[in-house]
Amino acid sequence: MQYKDWLNEWLTYYVKPATKVRTYNKYLRQVQKYIIPQLGKYEIDDLSAHILQKFAVCFSNQGLAPNTVNGIIAVIKSSLKKAVALGAAKNEFTKGITRPKVREKEVNCFTINEQRKIETYILNSKDNKLFGVVFCLYTGLRIGELLALKQEGIDIHKGIITVSKTCMDAWKNGKYIKILFSPKTETSNRTIPIPKQLLPKIKELKKASSCEYFICGRGKYGSQVRSYQKTFDRLLKKLKIPHKGFHSLRHTFATRALECGMDIKTLAEILGHKNTMVTLNRYTHSLLEHKTDMMNKLGRLLL
Repeated sequence: MQYKDWLNEWLTYYVKPATKVRTYNKYLRQVQKYIIPQLGKYEIDDLSAHILQKFAVCFSNQGLAPNTVNGIIAVIKSSLKKAVALGAAKNEFTKGITRPKVREKEVNCFTINEQRKIETYILNSKDNKLFGVVFCLYTGLRIGELLALKQEGIDIHKGIITVSKTCMDAWKNGKYIKILFSPKTETSNRTIPIPKQLLPKIKELKKASSCEYFICGRGKYGSQVRSYQKTFDRLLKKLKIPHKGFHSLRHTFATRALECGMDIKTLAEILGHKNTMVTLNRYTHSLLEHKTDMMNKLGRLLL
């Protein structure tokens, strides 16, 4: 059996029934774009550790990010592991692959002045949909979590939000539609306290809204991811703030929280990270200015 034939069977009968749509689509893209063009012609038992290593190095040399290359290798490993388990292949060969080293991405967040500029504009705007930007700045929600948040997920009396869903855009019947699904990890299901300063505005928006979602677009089903990202891009352009992705709001929340003295464990739980090391590795290096201030305060003890 050629590897391309096995990959198609693996995706159809073992991946699609057992994974989320988003995961299946990701695997499908990796298989079609990267794996089949390079490895699909091989008989499955003609693959070797050396062939797979050359494949991995080839993509690294072409400039693919280490995370992308490692994701492709993970798909190969999973497909061959299942093939071995079912007797369709003799060996998976992936244990000997040397993977590219992954470096933590640089955290990109808004400055205090940029954040104030964004908040001032939105809080004085009549476009209620924009409030989601401020909401993310003070809760750390991802864009999919924000747009999947329904009115019932916000408890004004307790001052909390319950995150149990996220969403993505999917192409169907010639247009993008909004798909809701459970978060990727168990820790992403979480309860987040709302800063009390936001509660009056949230109460006002909930009272005025007839939409089942907290952030509404044109229809009753809430705003879609692509549309909201474009709205955010236009906002930054209007305010003459250098472009940053929507996820920078989450990075900004985490950075401000650390600057205010929030402990790492609390921050990790609010962000929905699997453990505190993820939070530490991602954010502590971004606080050089804060660290400098703390060291200078310590230096004042010098006689």
